[in-house]
Amino acid sequence: MTSTTHLLYLHGFRSSPQSMKAQKMAARVQAEHPSITWWCPQLPPSPREAAALIEHGTADWPHAHMAVVGSSLGGFYATWLAQRHGCRAVVLNPAIDPARDLAAHIGEQTAWHDPQERFFFRPEYIDQLRALETGALQRPERFFAVIAKGDELLDWREMSARYASATTRLLEGSDHALSDFDQHIDAVLQFLDLAR
Repeated sequence: MTSTTHLLYLHGFRSSPQSMKAQKMAARVQAEHPSITWWCPQLPPSPREAAALIEHGTADWPHAHMAVVGSSLGGFYATWLAQRHGCRAVVLNPAIDPARDLAAHIGEQTAWHDPQERFFFRPEYIDQLRALETGALQRPERFFAVIAKGDELLDWREMSARYASATTRLLEGSDHALSDFDQHIDAVLQFLDLAR
């Protein structure tokens, strides 16, 4: 695999580019790999609009030299993108069946990092999520999954089964947010093989 020159970070449901993991990744990339093209967009609530934003924003990126990191729902989007383009992907406690899981969250939601900010998660978004589902990993060697058994929102067994053919780091404890991300960021960066 070639080294990465373009890196995309996708946050999770109700999250933002202000997330702890996104901020830590951005700081490390800026400090150690200043030549890397880094993009961490605020994703819209609509999965169709999120997919369009991701595709548009990476349209001129070289697929052989790009990679994506995604957390939770962002991991679902990252898998969709990597399956389309064959690029490297790191998924952090990735959502496996968000159409099923987010059906309970239809209605008004608050943003995690700014409770004053509200958005509406619409019923049609469930079908939009289903439209982005991909089958078995086509190039499992290009995936690295960090999965916490202590995840309080997602089932680690489901995550492990989905990424069984990929490189995985299964954590005995931790949590959905990967509060101990400092212990895993080096492994993430090593897998991404960022150009210097």
